[in-house]
Amino acid sequence: MQYEVLEPSSVKRTVKIVAPPEEVNSALAVAIALYRRDAEIKGFRKGKVPTSIIEGMFKKKIYDEATNDLINCHINEVMNELQVTPLSRIDVESELIVRDQPFEYTISFEVAPQFELPPYEGIAVEQEKAVASDAETDKVLERIRNNMVEIVPLEEDRPAQDGDVVVVDFQAFDQGKPIDEVKAENFQIELGQGGALPAFESMIQGLKAGQSDESEITFPADFLNEAFAGRTVTMNVTLKEIKQKKLPEYDAVFAKRAGEFESMDKLREAIQKSYMETRNQVNKSAAQKKILDVLTSQVDFELPESMVNDQIDRMVMEMKNRLERMGKNIEAMGMPMEQIREQFKAQAESLVKSQIFLLAVASKEGFRVSPAEQDAFFRDMAQKTGQDFQGLKHFHEQNNLMPAVTDRILSDKAIEFIYSKADVTEVEASVAQDQELSGEEKPAE
Repeated sequence: MQYEVLEPSSVKRTVKIVAPPEEVNSALAVAIALYRRDAEIKGFRKGKVPTSIIEGMFKKKIYDEATNDLINCHINEVMNELQVTPLSRIDVESELIVRDQPFEYTISFEVAPQFELPPYEGIAVEQEKAVASDAETDKVLERIRNNMVEIVPLEEDRPAQDGDVVVVDFQAFDQGKPIDEVKAENFQIELGQGGALPAFESMIQGLKAGQSDESEITFPADFLNEAFAGRTVTMNVTLKEIKQKKLPEYDAVFAKRAGEFESMDKLREAIQKSYMETRNQVNKSAAQKKILDVLTSQVDFELPESMVNDQIDRMVMEMKNRLERMGKNIEAMGMPMEQIREQFKAQAESLVKSQIFLLAVASKEGFRVSPAEQDAFFRDMAQKTGQDFQGLKHFHEQNNLMPAVTDRILSDKAIEFIYSKADVTEVEASVAQDQELSGEEKPAE
């Protein structure tokens, strides 16, 4: 096998490969031997079928597999000799091999850019101190309280209003014909929380239990179900029951239910401790970003297009998922996908540049990733997403995503190392730290 390496750019490599007929015939012989070993054909003993018959019966599969095996063998040989690690998938331009003929094809891939690292130890940075106020603790307590709410029947005779939990039957009609997709019985919803179309909630508000109403409703243009986006239907609603939320009192019973705490004071202490830990990590991450921004501004290199596109793909998918959770779809934004991707490009390029910089630091410092560290990564992901640890790990292994996981861990190690060597000065918060904890966070038990 002979090859020629071309460098279209500082991050792109194209390799033209030529395999002589002897290699082609050898690859075919190996593939045929495997089929011959396992083939069961009437009139022949297993493993004794003539080669010509095997090749005739399984020709397409044999030539496909022989071609792929030969290409993979060449790729491994080329990568080892060149001492390079592709950043992206390897694109192959080839036809199937032909017996007794040389095999010529081309592979293309991207590599990490080469650049000189600036000094990254002793970077001065200010980091805000964490502050946990009583107001922030009260907000967390209120969320915990709302999670313990009881739903009880409304005792007074009055119309439904915001804050009520109602049970309704509804049916939509189009020119008098019922629409099966817009129909439900005993549908429960809390009014005033944005869980349904405003026009739908307006129909319910003002009704008493047992009463019905009928009105035209127009679905918004960005409605998730495109079949109804912008469509006007006649909606019939029957209010069957009105319920109220009954909130628990702040007392020892509440503290125990919140996490086996002895008293409200102990619960508040746990909330403040949890908040401080989270706030400290947020402030640390902000300081790390400042350091990284300073360092990456000192270097300039070409960004691998595949890495930027992959990052944009992730950002578009995250936006799509957010919109779907809100009952909307990305198409309803009214922008071509090319324009949406262009809006993410600058941010994606910044993230990719930071990752490449950190991976260069990790390489210089000789950082490695152990199987135990990979498992810890997946356990953390499983805990955050509610998915199965083994399932996540298997998915990444089967879809060639483990290199990306390794790069993520190496990047984290690199920024932690840079931060540990930085000149960090704690300063008072410039503004009140009134950012609420996320809904998933709970006080430590």
